[in-house]
Amino acid sequence: MQTSPRPNTALFDALRLLQVRFDGTVVHVHLNRPDKRNAISDEMVAELHTAFANIPPEARAAVVSGEGTHFCAGLDLSELEERTVAEGILHSRAWHAAFDQVQFGRVPVVVALHGAVVGGGLELAAAAHVRVAERSAFYALPEGQRGIFVGGGGAVRLPRLIGLARMTDMMLTGRAYNAEDGQIIGLSHYLVEAGQGLAAGMDLARRIAGNAPLTNFAVMHVLPRIAEADPASGFLTESLMAAIAQDDEEARLRLKAFFEKQAPKVRGKS
Repeated sequence: MQTSPRPNTALFDALRLLQVRFDGTVVHVHLNRPDKRNAISDEMVAELHTAFANIPPEARAAVVSGEGTHFCAGLDLSELEERTVAEGILHSRAWHAAFDQVQFGRVPVVVALHGAVVGGGLELAAAAHVRVAERSAFYALPEGQRGIFVGGGGAVRLPRLIGLARMTDMMLTGRAYNAEDGQIIGLSHYLVEAGQGLAAGMDLARRIAGNAPLTNFAVMHVLPRIAEADPASGFLTESLMAAIAQDDEEARLRLKAFFEKQAPKVRGKS
């Protein structure tokens, strides 16, 4: 039986806009600002950074979800204020730092999406590694109609998911995608019925948590760099990572179990 991680509970209990729970080796980070449709304030950005920078070593995966009828409606526009250019850059960089902890932190992250996944909420979702969407989910980048620009890493991450042309269209015209179309263009990996997103996300996270930690690390940290590298550098990095991974003690044990027919077989249905 898996034992629950023993985190610094005082640290997580002090968070006001997030609820952090532990289910075996899975950490559940729950956006808890439903009266504001989980809009991302400066305080929430800081709490996301704190939560993901302090994932306990016993954890193997994380799930992000949102309270209420929407995952996240984006930037809290009530906090918009006049800033100097330098202050605006620092504000954006704080979002980058928080979302980098999601994408390049300790564990793979699954996000469960429903209702509005808009603006900064879509930028947060794009930082996760696996996205599960309920059929109520819809996606938009309304910054173009607000007279602002994405600042939470969306200009880097979203073109890699859906292509530059689609993101350009979304920002220039205000086009929104429903859950089905979002699945087709790559905004989500899995599409589930209403109310099933969190359960499906937790199931996927438990599956991910069962992988060898070094393999998960390689997928999170090395694979994106290979994808962005020139082919020759990518091939070399792949060879180095493959050699490191197969030399790991856990890999040896798993291969031994496979050859002894004790490991689960690959099935045709995911």
